[in-house]
Amino acid sequence: MSGTEDLLVEAAELAVEIGHDHPPTLLDVRWRLTGPPGRDDYAVGHLPGAVFVDLDTELCGPPGAAGRHPLPDPVALQTALRRAGVRQGQPVVVYDGGDGMAAARAWWTLRWAGHRPVRLLHGGFPAWVAAGLPVDTDVPGPTPGDVTVRPGGLPVLDADAAARLAAADTAVLLDVRAAPRFRGETEPIDPVAGHIPGAANLPAPAYVTEGRFPPAAVLRDRFADVGVTDDRPVGAYCGSGVTAAQAVLALHLAGRPDAALYVGSWSGWVADPDRPVATGTGPGR
Repeated sequence: MSGTEDLLVEAAELAVEIGHDHPPTLLDVRWRLTGPPGRDDYAVGHLPGAVFVDLDTELCGPPGAAGRHPLPDPVALQTALRRAGVRQGQPVVVYDGGDGMAAARAWWTLRWAGHRPVRLLHGGFPAWVAAGLPVDTDVPGPTPGDVTVRPGGLPVLDADAAARLAAADTAVLLDVRAAPRFRGETEPIDPVAGHIPGAANLPAPAYVTEGRFPPAAVLRDRFADVGVTDDRPVGAYCGSGVTAAQAVLALHLAGRPDAALYVGSWSGWVADPDRPVATGTGPGR
């Protein structure tokens, strides 16, 4: 798999693959920022053979100074992935409840961990159901996997690197939160409102709609509107590194597999009261 090919799979295509002798490993990562846990949805019905993996406790580290969804401990992540049956070199497909955010963070995490053959079910569980494909309630007991986690498969920004990227005239740091949060008018989750000085705002609906991405050419145009060009390094952040992982996936689809994720994102940035906070519309690009 290259950095930009085979990132998404449609429901009908995946249904055929599941019937093969060597089907992909399916990971159900349904998740909500607030509300019932995704495991409840999994129990009601899931793709046949899919294993539930918890975004908060298995794909991310515990919340703290590094943000609400920091990088996982590699050993803990390897244990979780092996428990789910992920094998070295074996294709994986991740899916969520349809908005694509948790699945994109799972996609990003596996790629960061060095496991390249991973795709996202385009449209998630709702797309599978809408296609009239079977849903199961049995909880599989997969053969333990043998995947080895090797961090570093995708570029990561820490707070200092994010600040440098935002401040550089020759680079772009995207803040993909809703515009009122970026401008500092409201902050429903984190203790401080505003954005990283120099960041450019591109709310997620500009590049993804109900978990589905437009064609690559459209994505390139939308990113270009905020200054993302081939010669400019680009990174992304959001509230806690989940929505921004989806932005990184969109950038991959647009031909930018070098796009970096600030995993700590805004929740990690404001954990240090000495870091500067900007409000308003931000820079013109």
